[in-house]
Amino acid sequence: MKRELIVVALGGNALLRRGQKGTFEEQYRNVKETAKFLADLIQRGYRLTITHGNGPQVGATLLRHDAGERLYQVPAFPMDVCGAETQGFIGYMIQQALRDELRRRGIDRDVVTIVTRVVVDKDDPAFQNPTKPVGPFYTREQMEELKKIHPEYVFREDKARGGWRRVVPSPDPRYIAESNAIKILAENGVIVIASGGGGIPIVEEDDEMRGVEAVIDKDLAGERLATFLRADKFVILTDIDGV
Repeated sequence: MKRELIVVALGGNALLRRGQKGTFEEQYRNVKETAKFLADLIQRGYRLTITHGNGPQVGATLLRHDAGERLYQVPAFPMDVCGAETQGFIGYMIQQALRDELRRRGIDRDVVTIVTRVVVDKDDPAFQNPTKPVGPFYTREQMEELKKIHPEYVFREDKARGGWRRVVPSPDPRYIAESNAIKILAENGVIVIASGGGGIPIVEEDDEMRGVEAVIDKDLAGERLATFLRADKFVILTDIDGV
């Protein structure tokens, strides 16, 4: 009998807890705790595919790129590339922590991270109405300075908390570009970490794929992945009681 497959979406408490600064040491310590829960599921006989959020992490990455450009004239990378960066380092933390936890329990299972792209519709209405806040808060002066460097950026004022934030589109995910590769690995017993942060949004243009500056809802992308894999369960871990 084939073991049940669970797609687990990690968010909130799994990576960064409230009140923490977001150092690597803090985040890795949190991931190691989460790895114990994941290892429990594996030890009970479940197959796992793991997704995760990247909100605070991509915000910090954008801030580092912004500071590097303003202070040291190091060119900032576009948002899709920043999303790929976070998939890499978050995947590395989960991959290493979970592999170590499994080894401590005498379980020999491969754990791999896949940099995952998600195809969206280039005509999605979300591209005409950016609403998803990303990155840090800026003063009006900082915002206007950034607009000089990046006139394509859209900012919205947050009067409740004070300051301006960049907003980007949040289109619906159509399908996951690497879904077949993920399925092959999962069916062969590999624990796959994929679709981090909702995936890297790309659009189809003629015979090419092009990354776009947008954010895909990680739980929607996780649902698409779970459906494609025909998972038995889709579990979302949060730091909110009862959710």
